[in-house]
Amino acid sequence: MDSSTIYVREKGSLRRVSDIVLAQPKPVSSSCRRTNPFVLRKEHFIFTYNEEGSLRYTCKSLFDITLLFVADNIQHVDSLVGFPEQIGDRLFAAVEENRTFLNPDVSSKALQLFSDAYGDLMLSSLCLRNRFPLFHEKINEIKTFHGLKRLDMFGCRLGDDHEIFQHLTSGLMTSLEQLFIGANNISDMGLQRLTAPVRMMKKGLDCLSALDVSNNPITERAFRYLMCLPKLEKLDVSGTGMKLGPGLKRCIRDYLGLIHSEKPLNDFDHSKCKTEGWAEQVINQWETSGTQMPKLKKLEESRTSALRFFGRQKFVRDILNAAPVVFDKEDDANKETLHFYKPSGNNLIQETQQTSSSACNEVRPYSSKRPQTDSCDSEAPPAKRSSAITAEDMDLLNSYS
Repeated sequence: MDSSTIYVREKGSLRRVSDIVLAQPKPVSSSCRRTNPFVLRKEHFIFTYNEEGSLRYTCKSLFDITLLFVADNIQHVDSLVGFPEQIGDRLFAAVEENRTFLNPDVSSKALQLFSDAYGDLMLSSLCLRNRFPLFHEKINEIKTFHGLKRLDMFGCRLGDDHEIFQHLTSGLMTSLEQLFIGANNISDMGLQRLTAPVRMMKKGLDCLSALDVSNNPITERAFRYLMCLPKLEKLDVSGTGMKLGPGLKRCIRDYLGLIHSEKPLNDFDHSKCKTEGWAEQVINQWETSGTQMPKLKKLEESRTSALRFFGRQKFVRDILNAAPVVFDKEDDANKETLHFYKPSGNNLIQETQQTSSSACNEVRPYSSKRPQTDSCDSEAPPAKRSSAITAEDMDLLNSYS
């Protein structure tokens, strides 16, 4: 029997292929006189000791041997769709044990394979809070997790023009419910860019219900870009420079139908953020392997990786040399909490009446002409505003192609 001949079943028929290179078996001890290419491997046996202390062994099941073979050659698997979850879980554990996900040449394809078949079982929640090096060095692998329901990128230095924005609205992240992008130096333009595909093509972020944009330099103008999120129910704009008052309450109520929460919402409690799913240990392996590299080698690889991602040397150099985002605990404790949520009908009516009453009690100097400002007070209600696509939005859309 020719060990190099491989048969593949495709569309109900067998065909022979010869361009697939399988993983080489581990070297056998020189004392072994076997010449059969299918020599038994040590991994195929389970070694134990009996009560007398004698070594004994039993052969693994054919399923376990086959599983090990597939794990060694995971890069040649076309699809796992339709395989039971129990098999997928055991196969993923075998691939992880081989440390395959630490190999940059294979990891993305392997993760994509499992993500397409098992979705949120791979990862339902991913916490990258203040883990900037890990996020930017493993962004290709992170983008393969399509079943995420909760994604925390707080303090990852995204800026206004990051490639992850296009991924979030590409239609792949259809199950994303909670997104945390606070402390990323995102301005109104960044939120405009993030929501451009949603506003113009009505795709992406369909299930997003909670959004954290705290500690970013945004203004009330950014609320108009969030109107396209159909299921947005909770919003955190703390630390943005906005001040709680009748104007802000009226603005966010008119645009998004949200009211201020007197108590902090549990959804924005980052102490509960954690990574959950089969790939939890893979994320830890990435971070551990990154901290174990020599400092100079790590810096060089980080720069090379960032250059490949962004393609702009000056921009990447400035980002890598920038000081990490640090928040003073005292300032954080004294910071005004601006959490908003979508209330029931009665609560919304009551909040509207209170806001209108507060606005009427404000003392304003008389003026025959209303001042033209960018605040919500000078804009028409959302129902009367035109939803026409601007030239700036078209430029953003064209930049995605």
